[in-house]
Amino acid sequence: MKIIPAIDLMDGHVVRLVKGDPKNKTVYSSNPLEIAKKWQSAGADMLHIVDLDATLGRGSNLEIIKKMLPELNVPVEVAGGLCDESTILEIGKTADRIVLGTLAFKDKETVLKISDSLGKKKIVISVDQIDGKIAVDGWQQSTEITLLDGMNEFLQLGFSEFLLTSISRDGTMQGPDIESIQKACSLENANVIASGGISGIDDVKQLKKLNLYGVILGKALYENKISIEEAKKI
Repeated sequence: MKIIPAIDLMDGHVVRLVKGDPKNKTVYSSNPLEIAKKWQSAGADMLHIVDLDATLGRGSNLEIIKKMLPELNVPVEVAGGLCDESTILEIGKTADRIVLGTLAFKDKETVLKISDSLGKKKIVISVDQIDGKIAVDGWQQSTEITLLDGMNEFLQLGFSEFLLTSISRDGTMQGPDIESIQKACSLENANVIASGGISGIDDVKQLKKLNLYGVILGKALYENKISIEEAKKI
């Protein structure tokens, strides 16, 4: 199971939100590259860099991310508001993985076209869910698509990489949504990264039993409730 710190960017700063709410924000650093290198040095298997401004339609941190990528020697997946085909293809040249959520559920044709260029293994389908239903547009809009239906549709198209975020747990440190994660991991050929609610090492131990591809560490990491080093020992 890969240990993957999140680096969420807003106005060029490293932040954490609670349940995706920009009004409930904690700023941890004004130097994203420094934080990325810190987690890299601590032994992170991968970094998860999110452009929250792009996700929320209020700006972009893309130039910062572009400058960060060549400076890092650990795999990086880039997420957040990636809806423009040319931008995705450009970022895809230097990032190891591209996370697509809203675009995936609104324009599958474009996602398939992008995957023809980058390869399906490089595309991570973001299945952000609340109450078992997929949410899009920066978690502002709920759909009627269930988590498993959404995943199965992409599995049938040949995609295998998924990022499962339980919105109601994100940034809360109230523990992961084990039920949803178990369901997702039960799907054949699905490599699932779980995100949302991690509070400490016991949660990571619990998730390790579920055959996950990886786990995102967010607020608990920034609040020193868990370290990459101890998570890696599990």
